[in-house]
Amino acid sequence: MKKLMTGAVLFAVSSVAMAEAPGGPNCGWGNMLFRGQSGLAAHMVALTTNGSSGNATFGMTSGTNGCSTSGKLTYGGKAMINAMLDEFAADVAAGHGDTLTAVAVAYGLAPQDRPVFAQVVHQNFAVLFPSENVTADEVVARLEALMKADERLSKYVI
Repeated sequence: MKKLMTGAVLFAVSSVAMAEAPGGPNCGWGNMLFRGQSGLAAHMVALTTNGSSGNATFGMTSGTNGCSTSGKLTYGGKAMINAMLDEFAADVAAGHGDTLTAVAVAYGLAPQDRPVFAQVVHQNFAVLFPSENVTADEVVARLEALMKADERLSKYVI
């Protein structure tokens, strides 16, 4: 049940995340057809148009349809850990748990590196959570600094 809940949280968080679309903000026929419109409905129809016809993928590979792959992808959403900070803290303190595994998976850690991840964060609980008022953004920044400092985990953090 806990795995199902963790999966549901990850799905919900990822489904509302806002990022610049791959190929840029002007990429695809959906963007052309609904140019100038705003709101959830217009965005969903444009996304469906782009996704169902494959024109955004074609545009990115051919440089047409208003698409470009020269820009950096961005992420403007809140950290995934925001939605499950208390559960993540409990799992870090214990050194294992579904939320800890979910975060490792979200970072793309290979199964053989997940025990290393669990050990590193467990040993650095006080670094990640120096007070009970720590924010999710602070935890993520500290987590990524710890990962960058570990030679086995640094490959997972840009």
